[in-house]
Amino acid sequence: MVNLEWYRTFKAVYKNGNFSVAAKELFMSQPAVSQQISMLEAHVGNKLFNRKSKGVEPTEYAKLLNNLIIDALDRLESVETSFRAKAEDANRLISVGISKHLFECVGNLLISKFDLIDFTFAENDELFALVDAKKLDFAITTKRFDTFDTTYEVVGKIKLILVAPTSLDITEFRQKLKSDNFTEIEQWLNAQKWYSHDARIPHIKVFWLHAFNKKRPSMVPNYIIPSESEMLRLLGKNEGVAATWNCNAREFIKKNKLQLLWNSFHVPEEFVYLLAPKNNNLKSFFDIIEKELKLFFGNRL
Repeated sequence: MVNLEWYRTFKAVYKNGNFSVAAKELFMSQPAVSQQISMLEAHVGNKLFNRKSKGVEPTEYAKLLNNLIIDALDRLESVETSFRAKAEDANRLISVGISKHLFECVGNLLISKFDLIDFTFAENDELFALVDAKKLDFAITTKRFDTFDTTYEVVGKIKLILVAPTSLDITEFRQKLKSDNFTEIEQWLNAQKWYSHDARIPHIKVFWLHAFNKKRPSMVPNYIIPSESEMLRLLGKNEGVAATWNCNAREFIKKNKLQLLWNSFHVPEEFVYLLAPKNNNLKSFFDIIEKELKLFFGNRL
């Protein structure tokens, strides 16, 4: 049976016209190259190279053999290179920057797709600075950064909503919404217990800014739990309301642990961006992350 390595060695000798140069290219010794050519000659029954003062010269049969095998050999080497690249990618550690509240909804998704990830938690501007300095391979942000040294792709949209436990009777609140009585809507909300993942209540402030015409919220949060998913989990077992990203609330609502209280059309959606340095040789990773995030954020509330 023919050994494919013989053909690889034949190709190198044919191309270089020299056993020593072919040996260096193949990371082999010159005697090993000579031995493989001799075995291939014995197999095909014809002499393949004539020795010269400097190197070797292919015989007419070698020229014919080269024409017959070169395309097939190139295809095999291409397949081999592709598989090797995939194997290297599978074992490559990538670094991903993301905010804590976005990590709550997509962290598990990324972990399920890659074997090695080093996560960094930070907000938009710091994430951009790390990507721009090539200290991060990728960042997932809610702010667009368009510079010469970075590239980005819109991968989805998220929106702030209000949620409550399914045990809370929101009939009265729904009636106030239907009548567009925003004074009474705000009064009803202020009378509830509030949960927040941050003492600065950023989600609540942004929601009030749009839903109540730039008005600042007047309540003080009853419970501050510095993890959005833990905040939502505890809310589902107790009384109160919370402002959260719809992507984080999705699974809780599907499992009937929380209910949608208010998805205000006054509150705008925000774009989610995938950011990376240009020419970081990780396009295959970028494409996978982009595809998975678009699929995830496409399934919105």
